[in-house]
Order: sequence, then C-alpha cells, then structure tokens
Amino acid sequence: MADFDPKQPYNDLPLLPPPLEQIETTDILKACIGARVALAELKQAAELIPNSAVLVNALPLLEARASSEIENIVTTTDKLFEYADLAAERADAATKEALRYRSALYEGTKMVRRRMLTTDMAIQICSTVKGIELDLRSEPGTTLKNRLTGDVIYTPPVGQKRLQEKLDNWAEFMHKHVEIDPLVRLAIQHYQFEAIHPFADGNGRTGRILNILFLVEHGLLDSPILYLSRYIIAHKAAYYRLLQRVTQERDWQSWILFILAGVEETCAWTTDKIKAIRELMDHTAEFVQSELPKIYSWELCALLFKQPYCRIGNLVDAGIAKRQTASVYLKQLCEIGVLKEIKSGRENIFVHPKYIELLTGEENVWVYYARVETDTAEPTT
Repeated sequence: MADFDPKQPYNDLPLLPPPLEQIETTDILKACIGARVALAELKQAAELIPNSAVLVNALPLLEARASSEIENIVTTTDKLFEYADLAAERADAATKEALRYRSALYEGTKMVRRRMLTTDMAIQICSTVKGIELDLRSEPGTTLKNRLTGDVIYTPPVGQKRLQEKLDNWAEFMHKHVEIDPLVRLAIQHYQFEAIHPFADGNGRTGRILNILFLVEHGLLDSPILYLSRYIIAHKAAYYRLLQRVTQERDWQSWILFILAGVEETCAWTTDKIKAIRELMDHTAEFVQSELPKIYSWELCALLFKQPYCRIGNLVDAGIAKRQTASVYLKQLCEIGVLKEIKSGRENIFVHPKYIELLTGEENVWVYYARVETDTAEPTT
C-alpha cells in the first residue's frame, strides 16, 4: 500500500473478511491440515491426565509469564506458582500483573463456554489484565514505536465510534463467516484486533488471550492449555514484521502461515510436555507408595502436581489430612526427596522441584527419584 503512512491514524483499516483468494491459497489450506491434527493430538493428550486441574493450574501460568514477557513485564514461573495460591498480595508488581493475565484467561474461558466472543468481552478481559475498569480509547496520540530506534511504525485508528464499528466487524467476522476455516479466522482476527488496538494499554496480552478463547469457543481446545506465547517469543521479530506486512502490503498468506505454524509447533511441544507430566505423576505416585506406604494416596500425589508450591492448608482444604497431620505428611515427603521446604514470609512452603523443573525446562524430560536403598538416578523422557 503505497499511501500508508505509519505516522497517520490508520482509519482506513479495511473491514473483514479479506478477499478469499488471499486467505484460501493452496499453501494455507495445506497448513491448516497439519495444525488441526496437532490440535486434536493435544486434546487427546490432555484427556490422559486424570486430574484436569493439574494442566489448567500449570500451563496457563506458563502462558501468562511468556505473554507478559513479550510486553517487557518480566517475572519467573517460580514466583507465579509461589504467589498463585492465596498470596498474590505479597508478590511484586510484575508477578501480580502476570497473575492477572491468568485470571483473565480463566474468566474468559468460562465466558466463551456460555456465549460468543464479543467486544464487551474483550473490554472485560483487558480490564482484568490491567486491574482497572477500561473502555475503548477515546484520546488520540497512541502510536506503536520501534523499541530500538524510537521510530513510529504504526498509528492505529482513532475515535471511539470508529473503534466500536471496527470491533463489531471483528466480532461478526469470527462468528458469521463459518465458510472460512476456523484456524484461518484465528489468524485474521488476531491481526485485526492488534491493528484496531482498541485500548490505551494491554492490547497485546488481550489479543493473545482472545486467540486461546477463540480455539476453546470453536471446540478446538477443551481448556486454555495452549502455550502459544512461547512461539511468539521465539519468533518475535517475525511476528511484528509479518503484522506490518499485512498492514502495508496486504500480505495475508505469510501472516496466516506463520500463525498456523505456531499452532502446530506449540501443540506438538505442549503434547510432549503433557505426556511427560503424566509419566512423572505415575512415577511419583509409585515412589511415594513404595517409600511412604502409610501416608500414600493418589489424592495426595495429585495435589503435589496441582499445587507444586504446596502449603499445609492445601492438604486441609483438599480433605487429605488435618493441619498437624498434613504438616507431618509434607515433611516426610521432603525426607524422601519429593518436596523441598522453603521459607516464604511467615509460612513455610513445600516445593515440588522435579515438577517445576519439568514445567520450566525447554526439554520435556525428567529424572527418576533416588530410592533410599539404591540412591541412583536414571534419565527418562
């Protein structure tokens, strides 16, 4: 587009859908097949975890950390797990903001199970991410700049009425154009939301949450367990470059293929992660049953994965043991090397190191527990 000026509001952002010949090419339709297969395998792998809360507690936290990192809000997975359960008020600002992302993802998932994605839902999600009540941008002056040079690379549309019209078109496109493959619609709606840039802040994180909610709404995921921000971080320069190419050249194919590759790659990685979690859960249960048969229960072992930063109160709330007995159980699990006790403020927390290492590691591998009688370790995948 020769007349595009990044310093001028892009009020002429075209409405959806794009011309079909630009979004239903042979390469795109072929890539859709691989992405759909990967999503189906991810759904199947998730069903093998006996307690769905294990994945729903863990994987959205990884997504929250990574999506926040894209916006230079940096925390650690350890901090997120430590403060996710009842202790968020003691966390630092970046960790609180990432935890709000997870809350928005949870709340959004509940909403799309009841109704379709809407502009109002996007506003509610962004408000949760930011921790304040928001509305569509009303003041001009919002620009996107190159973080290295400071040059303006994009100026989104201005005017609340215009933003509302473009968001209404965005929502209508997602639900009425069912003749277009849902994964193609996923890529298109993500570009359009980012191009509209409807809020003063939080657009990127809100847009990435909407991606996952779109997949849940259309039955391609059962729960918000796709760690898609990992792919965006790994290909951050391409992500922003291809967004710009849609704006400047209407190059939909390159953008859609990028998103489809991200879905396929992330699904495969997450599927492997889930399989490794299931194997570690089984091994942990067998190990605890062998070493501590008097306290063993599947519910206790499952809780160590649901709450890898475990407090005495977690066992009490789960009905596993009363407070004094729960303390004994956790300390015995420390003695055999399953847990590690750490101080956090005025209380002690019992961390599950092997599980945290598996979650945070790029490779989906773990190591056998060292049995008391042999004290040996053997790697597995």
